Amino acid sequence: MDKNALIYGYTLSGPDKGVPITVDDVARGVSKEQCTWLHFDYTHPDAISWIEQQSALDPVVINALLSEETRPRATALKGGVLLSLRGVNLAAGSDPEDMVAIRVWVDEKRVISTRKRSLLSAQDIAALIDAKEGPETPGEFVAMLADRLIARMQETIQDTEDKVAEIEEKVLTAESYSLRSEIADLRRQAISLRRYLAPQREAMLQLLSDKMLLFSADDHVRLRETTDHLIRYIEDLDSVRDRAAVTQEELVNRLSEQLNNRMYVLSIVAAIFLPLGFFTGLLGINVGGIPGADNSNSFMIFILFLVVIVSLQVWLFKVKRWF
Repeated sequence: MDKNALIYGYTLSGPDKGVPITVDDVARGVSKEQCTWLHFDYTHPDAISWIEQQSALDPVVINALLSEETRPRATALKGGVLLSLRGVNLAAGSDPEDMVAIRVWVDEKRVISTRKRSLLSAQDIAALIDAKEGPETPGEFVAMLADRLIARMQETIQDTEDKVAEIEEKVLTAESYSLRSEIADLRRQAISLRRYLAPQREAMLQLLSDKMLLFSADDHVRLRETTDHLIRYIEDLDSVRDRAAVTQEELVNRLSEQLNNRMYVLSIVAAIFLPLGFFTGLLGINVGGIPGADNSNSFMIFILFLVVIVSLQVWLFKVKRWF
């Protein structure tokens, strides 16, 4: 087996607790006397071959561990639990809503997990195992993994809330159309995050059901606390989505009001100059009989006439309360 197929391998319990498991150990066969964790890259051919031919897993579990597309879930199956969970993508240059999936099978003695992209929560658990502070049972492993996945969402969701609050403040004073794209991006991010976290909430609630016999009382307490945090984050995302929608509507209203005010001013100006343009056009035609053509004072008289017309218009507009 190629060394890149196995990302992490550890013995979780017994006298060899915390001892790494190598690809050679996996090829020879992992001991079933001690609890172990094997973490694979499911896109690697050697990982696919081992899971399909040597893992002795149910075909349903094999398909789930190797599936390209998956939805968060928790299913009790033949003495074990099949999990699919997601975490935010914190890789540099990536969108947080482009979430990273991890698929996990746990039974009494084994934890087998797969992923395609790097997941920081799995790295955290590996570091804890190296420090002799890692999980000792499959149930404890699942509780720790879920806790790490949910905890890493906090900063992303708080950043989203802060951005919405900042835009809400800008809307009160800003006149830039660029705010519309910022709000649209935030709404898209909140909707995408919630789309994955909502089924993950159902998966976490399923883990707390009586069917999951692998989890101890302490594991249930930790899973319940993690589930409460997840539910709160989903409620925060709902709030962000609603606030962004209201802010977007307010921005559209303000932009529409600005446009209407400008159109109103242009309409007033056009209304004032419409009769002036009529008279100047009428007196500017090149035909005989134009009044005052032979009078040297005709131009000043015409200017005074136009001033009177404008004054009457302004008076009429004020009476009509048009401005």
